[in-house]
Amino acid sequence: MNILLIHGLGRTPLSMWTMANSLQKAGHHPTFFGYTSVLHSFDEITQRLRFQLRSLSQLGPYGIVSHSLGGILTRAALTSADFATPTHIVMLAPPNQSPLAARLANRLFPFRWFARQCGHNMATPAFYTQLPALASPYTLIAGTAGPTGPLSPFGNEPNDLILSISEVKMHPEDPLLQVPALHSFIMNHPIAKQYTLEAFAAADSAALTETG
Repeated sequence: MNILLIHGLGRTPLSMWTMANSLQKAGHHPTFFGYTSVLHSFDEITQRLRFQLRSLSQLGPYGIVSHSLGGILTRAALTSADFATPTHIVMLAPPNQSPLAARLANRLFPFRWFARQCGHNMATPAFYTQLPALASPYTLIAGTAGPTGPLSPFGNEPNDLILSISEVKMHPEDPLLQVPALHSFIMNHPIAKQYTLEAFAAADSAALTETG
């Protein structure tokens, strides 16, 4: 299966390299989508991603692996899609709710300068009310290596230092796979790779059952 990998805020496609290597060894065909929040607005990035997804859809069934902001870009790019949607989407630590960390960081000029519209959107709860849920099947993977307790901004809720597990869910009832990893490095964790490969293996099996 063709699988597009979409990195998070402040990262590059290189951050998804080990995940791509694991997918390739499993027989998939990974490609990358890159962007820079300093140079392009959220809307411009989304438009370019939509164009790449449309092109990828013309090659046959495809999937997506997104990290952090990459998941929100994916949701936006697939809004009212006029092309075939992904067979499956794996979202690694996606801020599917407006994250506390973004709302706090957006008060600081360096973050606002760097993250621009991408950061503003994540820090704005109203943005999320206009963001549709995914129509494609998806797997949510959250990190849990962040600190908890009285000194943690997340209290006793498991978190990855940036997101709590509740901020990863699109819907309260969403099933959630948990990995003992920090936010920025979850894509490199062996368990996250295993979950990702299992998700696409299940998607391939379901597709064969439907066509058979």
